[in-house]
Amino acid sequence: MFFAIEEFIALGQTNSFTAAAARMGVSASHISRKVNALEQKLGVRLVHRTTRVVKLSDAGFEYFQKCLAISDEMEEANAQLISESTELEGRIRVSAAGDFAERVVAPYLAKFGRQHPKLRIEMDFNPNNINLVDDGFDFAIRYGELSDSSLVARKLTERKLMAAASAEYLKTFGEPEHPRSLVEHRCIVSINDTWRFIDPYDNNTTFTLKVPVAWQSNSAVSLVESAKVGAGICYLPETTLKPSIENQQLIPILRDYCLGSIPTWIVYPSRRYLPLRIRSAIDYLVAEVANAAPTNT
Repeated sequence: MFFAIEEFIALGQTNSFTAAAARMGVSASHISRKVNALEQKLGVRLVHRTTRVVKLSDAGFEYFQKCLAISDEMEEANAQLISESTELEGRIRVSAAGDFAERVVAPYLAKFGRQHPKLRIEMDFNPNNINLVDDGFDFAIRYGELSDSSLVARKLTERKLMAAASAEYLKTFGEPEHPRSLVEHRCIVSINDTWRFIDPYDNNTTFTLKVPVAWQSNSAVSLVESAKVGAGICYLPETTLKPSIENQQLIPILRDYCLGSIPTWIVYPSRRYLPLRIRSAIDYLVAEVANAAPTNT
């Protein structure tokens, strides 16, 4: 019934016979033989092969998505049965950065650890990009568009963006009436100095703008603090700015033009062989963040 499905899923996740083989602990030729046999059995080409790249065909991608869904359901069913008679124990290592991870994820994981006293949970807030497998992490919290397609991703939340500045800054430099006026202002940015907006007065046209950088940091806390002392205009998740706005330390601006949100993800290397403690922690985080939205995210 499930002939060669595991091999095909591994290939679809990695786009490489070698990487799929390494993930499953078999040879690349084994993966190739199994996928070839599956194509012959189904009478459909699932994979386009060249000397340099492996890519799923349209039919292969559709079949891959269905296989993935079935695999997830089976693993969840297995995990549910096991969890009824198994106590969670062992170590969970999490890579995370940013105020959301510190303010939301860390407390939830602490509560999860309290419910399962035999667990040891470690969080690393290093903002640098890491390799989950090479650096020994079980999962990570990531933001924005994901660049590594080999990772499995589950969305935690979407956080709406807002522009803001201090009263002191606006008194000194004036308040921009349109995003395009930002080129004449001092801007506070994280990694990306290209901001995206919508113009509701021009048929809801969306546009991006490269802003002049006065202050740059990979720490959300430092971005907010620098905005509070008048260093410039910041463009951050609304919930990050909310305490400072409620305390009247920052003033929202360009509210009609702010567009979009920042997706927040849990990413991990593979669905296959995911230990129960890791799957349980991920499921717990997803459920808790969903229940708390939108006030805590």
